[in-house]
Amino acid sequence: MNLELQQFKADFFKALAHPLRIRILELLAEGDKNVNELQTLIGSEGSAVSQQLSILRNKNIVYGTKEANRVTYSLRDTMIIELLSIAKQIFNNHLIDQASMLDKFSDDFTKEPEDTMTK
Repeated sequence: MNLELQQFKADFFKALAHPLRIRILELLAEGDKNVNELQTLIGSEGSAVSQQLSILRNKNIVYGTKEANRVTYSLRDTMIIELLSIAKQIFNNHLIDQASMLDKFSDDFTKEPEDTMTK
């Protein structure tokens, strides 16, 4: 069971491992959209958007509902919204850590050397 869960997680995160897929999910978090809407909002070619939607669909992260000659895409699980928010928080924490490290380095670099000859 643990191996199956680990494999699911690995496949799931692999499916998220593309900036365009993440952008698509962010847009779908705002509400259902068809391919044309996604293309317009992203400013990308339709084939690129369709290709990434296909990967997300195959991994059951999004699903499409056909309406006449359009397919409207939705998040399969709204917890994706929470996952994206947590990823953003982790990113922000990483930036804070990096900024703190740079500040420390900058402070160390700008300090005047101690006068060792005064003893």
